[in-house]
Amino acid sequence: MASPAALDTTIAVVTPENIAFDYQLAGPFRRLPAYLIDFGVRWGVIILVMIGLALAGLLANFSNFSSFILATGFILYFLISWFYGTILETYFNGRTIGKWACGIRAIDIEGRPISGKRAMLRNLLRIADLAPLISLSSFTPDAAPFLLIPTGMIGLLTMISTRRMQRLGDLAAGTMVIVDERGWQLPIAKVDDPRVPALASFFPGDYRVSRSMAKTLAIYAERRHYLTPARRREIARHLAVPLIERFDFRSDIDPDLLIYALYYNVYLFDSSVEQTDLGPLAGFSPLRRDQNKPQGLMGDTANPLAPAARSQIVKPKLNAGGKILNDIKSGSHSTPSPQRIPDPSKTGIVPQPNPRPREQR
Repeated sequence: MASPAALDTTIAVVTPENIAFDYQLAGPFRRLPAYLIDFGVRWGVIILVMIGLALAGLLANFSNFSSFILATGFILYFLISWFYGTILETYFNGRTIGKWACGIRAIDIEGRPISGKRAMLRNLLRIADLAPLISLSSFTPDAAPFLLIPTGMIGLLTMISTRRMQRLGDLAAGTMVIVDERGWQLPIAKVDDPRVPALASFFPGDYRVSRSMAKTLAIYAERRHYLTPARRREIARHLAVPLIERFDFRSDIDPDLLIYALYYNVYLFDSSVEQTDLGPLAGFSPLRRDQNKPQGLMGDTANPLAPAARSQIVKPKLNAGGKILNDIKSGSHSTPSPQRIPDPSKTGIVPQPNPRPREQR
């Protein structure tokens, strides 16, 4: 017997540009509070407007004021009930006040923001999704027969029967309601470079990054292992330049190392532990104001935070005569030429053999 598939409310949407997005669908128990909030907002606006008109009528001493209030109330109820959701969803990225409070929004089935036509169509069919209507007189005989209570059974059955949890209005308009909370997980980044914790200690203790910057640092730390060192520095330079200017770091510091140190400072740095051992940065300061000062044993010329230069390995080549060819194409290194031994026939000097050393007794 095959095991049943797990219930999953995540749906993948592929855009026309062939980009895939995963959305979490909003179920009925999340959409119902949003509807109740919007219902309260609509009636709250109607009641406030009616109270304002009543006060204005009392001050102006209108005749037939009750008829005017009743007609205005019907017009307001019609306009707000039918166009409240349409206007807000069109101009506020698929959100109403209730949807915004519950963290959901409406989009089309292709993942794009809904248009005014789609928003109007899905709101006009809301009355069909709220059917069947039950009269309040069925529960209390003294209640007026025109007081009806929507049950929403049609919309509920339609939602649980469709793959995208769409009610009738969503099916007609080609829309769906998703959760607008963009959750992300922090990467479990293992910092192996001992320079990173030491460099992180040079950031001020009261420095706090924004939420977008924290997310950027987390994504960068997660994906930097898949990038080449040159590509890391190219990407990190856009974030490192403002940090270098703000905290007065040296200009020759590795931008990838600086951003990685900021990630360590935000997520992994323990402020309760005193940072006393700087490891490879002992006796060195990455700050610009200390650049011309003595830097311990390393001196100012050795910067352990600079990007690693490409080392060139010189491989000596031998020609047929056994002479060594210097194949260094760059750099100031040179191979000393061997000293030439003079020819005895030309100088007339005969080299004497070395005396045989005495044996030590």
